[in-house]
Amino acid sequence: MAVAVAVAAGGATTGLLDAGMLGHASPVSPARTVLGAFHSVSLDSPLHYLVRLPPGYARGGRRYPVIYFLHGLPAGPSSYQSIAWVGQALDRAGGQAILVVPQGTRSSNGDPEYLDWGPGNNWATALSAELPAFIDAHYSTIASRAGRALVGVSAGGYGATNLGLHHPGEFSVVESWSGYFEPTDATGETVLDLGSAEANIAASVDALAVSLARQFLSYPTFLAFYVGRADKTFARDNIELNTELKNAGVTHTFALYSGGHTLTLWKAHAVGWLAMALKNLAPVEA
Repeated sequence: MAVAVAVAAGGATTGLLDAGMLGHASPVSPARTVLGAFHSVSLDSPLHYLVRLPPGYARGGRRYPVIYFLHGLPAGPSSYQSIAWVGQALDRAGGQAILVVPQGTRSSNGDPEYLDWGPGNNWATALSAELPAFIDAHYSTIASRAGRALVGVSAGGYGATNLGLHHPGEFSVVESWSGYFEPTDATGETVLDLGSAEANIAASVDALAVSLARQFLSYPTFLAFYVGRADKTFARDNIELNTELKNAGVTHTFALYSGGHTLTLWKAHAVGWLAMALKNLAPVEA
């Protein structure tokens, strides 16, 4: 794979330090956010990403779990940069993980649904295979499924669930926040007929639920999803998937919260759900 070295962004930082701690003899370096890119064969173009390095990362010698976070769609090519609230929530949740937020589209108001569409436009392969390989090669990660979580919000929740469940060897934690389970158009209301069972989780949920029970024996996975009770577009699908998984005996976590399909809902629960992801990932390796 052709690779371009990650490029540092201008000094955005968040962390757990306060002014009174800065005089400590050996201060822990604060969390640091940088932007990077590498050439993706699947996209035949650079794939850009944001990476947030946890407090103390600069000391070296430690390997960290990685939380890959997929943003909502439709979006613009730089929307992955507008996710500071996730990094702040990760701080409050404990913060000992690398956060990676990849670009989800190359066009204005783009909506590729985190799927493979053909040569030069294969987002699923770029994000589930190429991106983790690049991050593992260039950052101090726990380079195994035990050290990788795939989390997403809205369309990113669909992407996280679809990619995570179909690539169990890559991710051990999968979370969907107000996501859905079949590919849709930009409105979120019309299902796309792609002729692929892999792209449509809900259409094959009966068979998938049975296969997941077996899959989780070989690949233990923390699967979790939530939705707002007032989410008129996606609440029903989440409730139905929860029922099907329960009936099939598939271990998972589901929550139905007050609220709709809003940033307010996602911010309110971000700390708790990132803490769950951290709890189910391999801990930092000294």
